[in-house]
Amino acid sequence: MPGPKLNEAPVLRRRPQSRSVAVRTPVSSARAVAKYVRISPYKVREVLDLIRGYDAERAQDILKFCERDAAITVGKVLASAMANAEHDSGMAGDELFVSACYADEGPTLKRWRPRARGRATRIRKRTCHITVIVSRLPDRELQERRARRAQGVVGDRRRRTAGGEGSEQRGRPTRRRPEDRGTPEAPAAAAAVEDESLPIEPEVAAEEAAAPPAEDIATTSEATTTSEETTTSEETTTESEEESK
Repeated sequence: MPGPKLNEAPVLRRRPQSRSVAVRTPVSSARAVAKYVRISPYKVREVLDLIRGYDAERAQDILKFCERDAAITVGKVLASAMANAEHDSGMAGDELFVSACYADEGPTLKRWRPRARGRATRIRKRTCHITVIVSRLPDRELQERRARRAQGVVGDRRRRTAGGEGSEQRGRPTRRRPEDRGTPEAPAAAAAVEDESLPIEPEVAAEEAAAPPAEDIATTSEATTTSEETTTSEETTTESEEESK
């Protein structure tokens, strides 16, 4: 089976995010054909099934990472079809998709291999004709893509501005320059200013007013120490007099 063609079945537009959508046969399209390719059509059709219905750019990426040798030839045919669409029809390369691709069977070359008892076995060397057709995407899908790209650009800009302005609010560490850090005395001065600017509660203010000043506390402590020393000296003198008696 050569594969679905434009006159056999509707074109299926394949999207990675959603289901395949049937599209009418596009009028503006371009094609490229490679004839008498020395590859079996069965092997080529397995590669063509991977890119049918996808965007041209995505199809190129798929063929780039495909491990089959037929992907190299199919990639060349796809590039030729895109070039024909750009130069002949004036279509943009990023607005194309693979609307149809198929491999028809070409002439088979017969070769012979010697076998036992003087026999010979036929070797069939298959050839194929590869056809890739690219078409312009529908206008509705192009409008959706442009709107999506515009939203993505706007969202990216918003993320960049938000990350640059609100990085300190989010708690992210920010590296400051040496001239912006200031002198070592600046933090102490800032702490003093913060302490003066804090409001004082009325209960705390009353306790501070009732408490004696620091000088009175020092004098009272000195007086107590001197009184304790005099009492201890008197006790020692009385003990010494009693012992002498």
